[in-house]
Amino acid sequence: MKNTYDVIVIGAGHAGCEAALAASRLGAETLLFTINLDHIGQMSCNPCIGGIAKGQVAREIDALGGAMGMVADAACIQFRMLNRSKGQAVWSPRSQCDKTCYRTAMKLTLEMAKNLDVIQSEAVDFIVENNVLCGVVNQFGEEFRCKSVVITTGTFLNGLLHFGMRSFSGGRAGDPAATELSNALSGRLGLRLGRLKTGTPPRVLAKTIDFSAMEEQASEHEKEMFSHWQIPDAMPSTIRRRLPCYGVYSTAETAKLVRDNLMEAPLYQGKIKGIGTRYCPSFEDKVVRFPHHERHLLYLEPEGEYTGEYYLNGISTSLPPRIQHMMLKTVRGLENAVISRYAYAIEYDFVFPDQMRRTCQNKRYPNLFTAGQINGTSGYEEAAGQGLVAGFNAARFAAGQPPEELPRSTSYIGVMLDDLVTKEITEPYRLFTSRAEYRLHIRQDNADLRLCEWAHDRGLLPDEKYRLFVAYRDGLERITQMVKTEKYQGRTLWDHLKQTGGDFAPEKLDCPRELLHLPDGATGERIYRELVIAAHYDGYLDREAEGIRKLSDLEMWTIPHDFDYDAVTGLGSEALMKLKKIAPVSLAQASRIDGVTPAELALLQIHLSRQLREKEAGPRQ
Repeated sequence: MKNTYDVIVIGAGHAGCEAALAASRLGAETLLFTINLDHIGQMSCNPCIGGIAKGQVAREIDALGGAMGMVADAACIQFRMLNRSKGQAVWSPRSQCDKTCYRTAMKLTLEMAKNLDVIQSEAVDFIVENNVLCGVVNQFGEEFRCKSVVITTGTFLNGLLHFGMRSFSGGRAGDPAATELSNALSGRLGLRLGRLKTGTPPRVLAKTIDFSAMEEQASEHEKEMFSHWQIPDAMPSTIRRRLPCYGVYSTAETAKLVRDNLMEAPLYQGKIKGIGTRYCPSFEDKVVRFPHHERHLLYLEPEGEYTGEYYLNGISTSLPPRIQHMMLKTVRGLENAVISRYAYAIEYDFVFPDQMRRTCQNKRYPNLFTAGQINGTSGYEEAAGQGLVAGFNAARFAAGQPPEELPRSTSYIGVMLDDLVTKEITEPYRLFTSRAEYRLHIRQDNADLRLCEWAHDRGLLPDEKYRLFVAYRDGLERITQMVKTEKYQGRTLWDHLKQTGGDFAPEKLDCPRELLHLPDGATGERIYRELVIAAHYDGYLDREAEGIRKLSDLEMWTIPHDFDYDAVTGLGSEALMKLKKIAPVSLAQASRIDGVTPAELALLQIHLSRQLREKEAGPRQ
C-alpha cells in the first residue's frame, strides 16, 4: 500500500464519504481512514435522509456530484414531501431508509471510485514539520504523508456514552472513541476544542408492538426521488419502498415517570457537561421545559425492510435502561414492547468553527480541513454538505489551487458554512429554511439549476451527468420563453400558469396543457412543475434577486486577512473583539456577526475605501 497521497480523509461517516469522493473526483489521490469498514455511512441515529432544509441540502449534494441523494434513493423504504401545506419554497423531501442498504451502497460507491483507497485503521496523530502539517500516523505507527488532511470524526473525539448514571467510552454504541486523535488536535496542533452532546432513542422489536393502537402514516405515491440521476444497476437497492410509519402520543404517566426519576438523569445531575441541541431535545428536556404539555408525539419508523427493529423518534433519552422499559409501558401499543437497543446520550469533542473559513479550511493550518460534527453541527445532511466542500477544497489545495466558497445566496450549504464561521456556536448547529434569506431562490426543486454548472466547471460533476442536466435546462429555458410570449384566449400562457396558484394539478390549468409543448415522461412533468413554481413566485423572485445583488455588492468589499481593526476609530469593544476573532473575509460576512452594528459596518467601509484609494495612489514620492 502507498504511504503518500494528495488528500487524507479521517472518518467515513456522511461527511467523510462525501469528502473522499469529492477529492477523488477532482483527480486527487485520496486515502480514507475508518475505524470499521463495515460501518461506513452508518446511520447512527434515525435511518432517514432529508427533512426541513436537510432535504434541500441532500439535493444540493446530488447536484454537486455527491453520493448521498443517489444512495438514499437506493435505500428508500418511504418517501414524503414535508411542508406541503406551505409554499413550494420550503417544501422539503424526506426519505426513510434501510440503514443496512444505505451503508452497503455507500461502501460500494467508495470502493468503485477512482483515485480512492479505503483502509480500516485509526488515525491517532499528525506529522508536523516546521509548523506545517505533513501527514497522519495510525495506531500501528505507520506514517502516511499527504498534501492536505480532512477530519470528519463525528461524535468519536473523546466520545462518552451515558446510560443513566453509568458511562462508557465510545464513538457510538459498538465503536471505540477516538481519544488519541482528540489529544493530537488540542496538543500537537494546538486547536481549541469544546464539548457537545447529542442522543438517540431506543429501538424496539416490531413483533412486540401493537400497531392497531397507533395512527398509520403511509408513504406518498408520487415518484419523487432525491437524485437527479438514475441509480446505477450495480448499486444495492431496496424492493419494498412504501413501508408505513406510525404515530402515537406519550402520556401524562410517561411525563410523571420521567419527573420522578430525574435523579437518575445524567443531564440533570451535572454528569453531562456537553451542550445539547434545543431543536432536538431529550425526552427529559421536553418534560422539564414544557410542563404544560401532557403528551408528546412519537413516530415509530422502520430501520429497514428486512429487520424487525423500529426507531422511536421523539423519545431520545439518557435515563437508565430500567426506566426506559417503564416509560414504554405507559405508551399505547408499546406496553409489551421489547427494547432491542437502549437509548443513550453521547458527549464528544468538537473544534470551534471560528478557527476555519467558509471553505472549511483551518486558519492556522491552510492544508487542514474539517467537516461535520467536529465543526459543531448536527445531522447527516449538514455533515455531508460540509464534507463535499472540505474534500473539494482539500483537493484544490493539494493541486496548488485556491479554495472556493459556496455563496449563501445560491445554496443552503453556503448558508450553513457562513453561519458556522460568523455565529457563536453554543449548541449543535442545525439547518432550517428560516436561516436562508433567499429561500425563494434556493428551493429543493431547482438545486441542479443553481449548482450543476458551477460543479461541472470545477470538475465535481462528471460529463455524463452534466449532459443530462444541460438537456433538461435547455428544454426548460426554451419552453419558458415560449409560454411568456404565446397567447391563448387573449392572455399569455405564463398568465394562465399564474392562475394555478402554484397547484401542480393539470386540471387547475385553465388552458390546454398541450399548448405548453412539454416533452413526454418525467422530464415533461418536471418542466411543468418548474414553470408553475416560477410563475407562482413571479415578482417575488425579482424582489429577492435585488436583495441578492446588494449582498453581492457587499461581498465584493473584501477584507484582507491582515486587516488592522484596532486602527478603525469608533468600533465598539464587542464588535472589535468579534471582528478580530472571526476575521471576516468581506463586509457581507461582517454584517452578519452578532454585535456588529450598521454604523460600525459603515466605519469599516470608510476605512476600506481609504485603504483602496491609498493603494491606487501608490507610495508617496
